[in-house]
Amino acid sequence: MDIHSFTVYDMLKKNCRLFENATALVSGDVRITFGELLRGVQSLSGSLSIQGVNKGDRIAILAQNNHNFFLLLGAAAAMGAIIVPVNWRLSIDEIQYILQDSAPSTIFFDENFKNVISQLRAKCDSLKKYFVFGQSEDDYISFTELMGNYPAKEAEIKGNDPYIIIYTAAIQGQPRGAILSQDNVIFCNIQVASMMGLSSNDTYLNFLPFFHVAGIVIPFSVMHLGGRNVIMAKFDPKAVAGKIEKERVTIITTFPPVLRQIMAEISKGTYDLSSLKYAFGFLESSDTIADFEKKTGCQFWVGYGQTETTGVTCLGLKSEKPGSAGKQGTLVNIKIVDEYGRDLETGEKGEILVRSPIVFHGYWRQEELTRWTFRDGWHHTGDMGYLDNEGYLWYVGRKAEKELIKPGGENVYPVEVEKVILEHPGVNEVTVIGVPDPKFGEGIKAVCVLRPNVRLSEQELIDFVAARIARYKKPGYVSFVDSLPKKEDGSIDREKVKALYGHN
Repeated sequence: MDIHSFTVYDMLKKNCRLFENATALVSGDVRITFGELLRGVQSLSGSLSIQGVNKGDRIAILAQNNHNFFLLLGAAAAMGAIIVPVNWRLSIDEIQYILQDSAPSTIFFDENFKNVISQLRAKCDSLKKYFVFGQSEDDYISFTELMGNYPAKEAEIKGNDPYIIIYTAAIQGQPRGAILSQDNVIFCNIQVASMMGLSSNDTYLNFLPFFHVAGIVIPFSVMHLGGRNVIMAKFDPKAVAGKIEKERVTIITTFPPVLRQIMAEISKGTYDLSSLKYAFGFLESSDTIADFEKKTGCQFWVGYGQTETTGVTCLGLKSEKPGSAGKQGTLVNIKIVDEYGRDLETGEKGEILVRSPIVFHGYWRQEELTRWTFRDGWHHTGDMGYLDNEGYLWYVGRKAEKELIKPGGENVYPVEVEKVILEHPGVNEVTVIGVPDPKFGEGIKAVCVLRPNVRLSEQELIDFVAARIARYKKPGYVSFVDSLPKKEDGSIDREKVKALYGHN
């Protein structure tokens, strides 16, 4: 191992020395100490090596949250394998694309995804080993059968070796695999922990899915300091309130409509949420945040980030600069440029560029796109904003080619939905835009021009889309119009469409 390195595996070994008997993970009735976690990681790395997994091999995971994610993340860190967490909310075709693109040799999955796996086996040639979080069946080996007493498999690791590939929302029709290294994770841990003042006394409640970068980064930041992670398979407001009380949770992360649902739950009964110090999130309404802070006594943190920046680029208490996305991170350089790449002054709006050890290492198997994204020695986010004279970032939107809709914290590119809608034989033209949504913060709206003499209902179109891509990407609102506004070059004027139809 390089004399200058400190990997995720090193973090786990250090925590075992410092906090061996302290609880690291709580998942249902399972409680795992830091000592047990390290020993499990080491045994799993040895077992996976026997199964033929080597440095650089991809390990896919198609499962809801459980403590075994941390065992797999730790084993991969030790042996230099690459974790590919797959969004289980995607359609089977979308999952197939990710598995074919990342070409994992091994996959771990929940029992309730057996049907998906059986449909994909013949289409994903790279997959050789199948492990199920449940009972063994046919050639699906139970995860518990891997957990014997095996010596650790420790590879020679560099900090910038690929560690996790997280697929971002589809743009121009297909998702992109963002490559995160162990250094990306470690530096982000340090940044988040230092800015939020985390310690071994903190307990994080993880109900965000592990296929989201925030579902991995924030738990690791807490773990890095010796804190505890409480894991929930999925979000449930009643269970969240109960877990905060029972486990004395200090930190949660939210997306719309999570906070409102928790508020609705705690208003029904008497929960002791006094342990909660921080809630961290994006896109929540100011009124909801204010009500939550008043009800619980916690402080709300806001931020800005992308999968490509390991999730957290800016961070700050909402009360410090309401409306901003917080200050640029301790380990982050940000500059704002115009469309020609020229630096802009404080307060001037332009594209947000980032340079930092938390910037990802490029898109999997997309060298040209990576070079373009990293041009001039900066990561070009495709997002627009400005910095004020105190260093706070103010986010104002996305560049046209990277326009994004975020229903309930998910990322949806309009072009992906438009592509599917145009497959319908009755649709001639379409523009998909984001509109205010009372439940999810932002909703998806399709504004369509039908072909002559075609009759199509809103629900029929919604069902058509839902049958082809992940259901969270389907439009919640549809408008049929006679024509769409055009630019001089004949292309659809998206901004005018928003001005005319940007309401639900």
